[in-house]
Amino acid sequence: MASIAKRPDGSWRARYRGPDGKERSKHFGRKLDAQRWLDSVASQVVTGSWTDPERSRITLATWSDQWLAGQLQLKESTRVRYGTLLRVHVLPTWGTVKLTDVSHTEVSAWVQRIAAGGSSASTVRQAHRVLSLILDVAVRDGRLPKNPASGVRLPRAHVPERVFLTHDQVDALAQAACQVGGTGDGLVVRTLAYTGLRWGELAALRVGRLDLMRRRLEVAEAVTEVGGRAVWGTPKTHATRVIAVPRSLVDDLAAQVAGRAPTDLAFTAPRGGVLLLRNWRRNVFVPAIRDAGLEGLTVHGLRHTAASLAASAGASVRHVQAMLGHASPVLTLSTYQHLFDDDLDAVADRLDAAADRARQDRADQVRTSASVTQLG
Repeated sequence: MASIAKRPDGSWRARYRGPDGKERSKHFGRKLDAQRWLDSVASQVVTGSWTDPERSRITLATWSDQWLAGQLQLKESTRVRYGTLLRVHVLPTWGTVKLTDVSHTEVSAWVQRIAAGGSSASTVRQAHRVLSLILDVAVRDGRLPKNPASGVRLPRAHVPERVFLTHDQVDALAQAACQVGGTGDGLVVRTLAYTGLRWGELAALRVGRLDLMRRRLEVAEAVTEVGGRAVWGTPKTHATRVIAVPRSLVDDLAAQVAGRAPTDLAFTAPRGGVLLLRNWRRNVFVPAIRDAGLEGLTVHGLRHTAASLAASAGASVRHVQAMLGHASPVLTLSTYQHLFDDDLDAVADRLDAAADRARQDRADQVRTSASVTQLG
């Protein structure tokens, strides 16, 4: 039930009882404005978008603390990254702002300011994502009717051109890594290039996960460097997978893990312990790509190389998906679609052949029918 009453001071008091049974009121200088407010509230109640105004008066800083504490599914590296984005980009602007005061227009202006301040498109998109995730939970919690960060135009992220090595280039890089570091470093290059492991999966690979008799490798763990320390967890998709090991790697892997216990790491730092990406990239990879004439290649580029070499060897999209541990073949195809152009050509050729056979069958039937008619 809603009502509007004129107060002694000349203002107009609009009152209504919300879906929660509580009465709320607001004062206006004009009766027209009071009626518009009540109409707006009534519309929200009818459409199911009404929210308790008190619940949306919490500041974004307070709500972000509750939000981050509830994200139990996050890997520690992701949690640290989100925390950094909050501290550097989100909270300086939005920390003291109440949820109800966050508007779509102001979020758009904030995104433009970050971009104009020199941040990369990727950073801008990540900062916006964190803010949007926070507001999404506020909507689900009944604190906001809708997410004001939704639909904001974002700068297009620059996707660097992927580098795909040939077999000869992989060998050249592996030899260069051997000369810079040692035999194990060359094997790291070849293992990454022929199995598609992520760095954290290779660094976490234990001897007991290798079944070299069956030429299989089980990916069940990953390790990430966070704040200078190694953090252990599951692979990126939280799922284990089994990868076929090329015969060319079997003997070298067997020599690499000889004498080690099943729980020992297959690849370690020169003085033992986890082989950290930052150290290996600086001490081995960067000098090796320079010596091999492959400047511009990244360590992750060896994973792209694995996909390319597998596709060129006849692997299907699903085979490459399984090898790389992608959540779905859609992701694999959207990332590496050009690697499967030959498959598309082959499908087109098979369709042509099927169509030709169908036309030929119809022609044979017509000729047969004509012959029967003549004989009759």
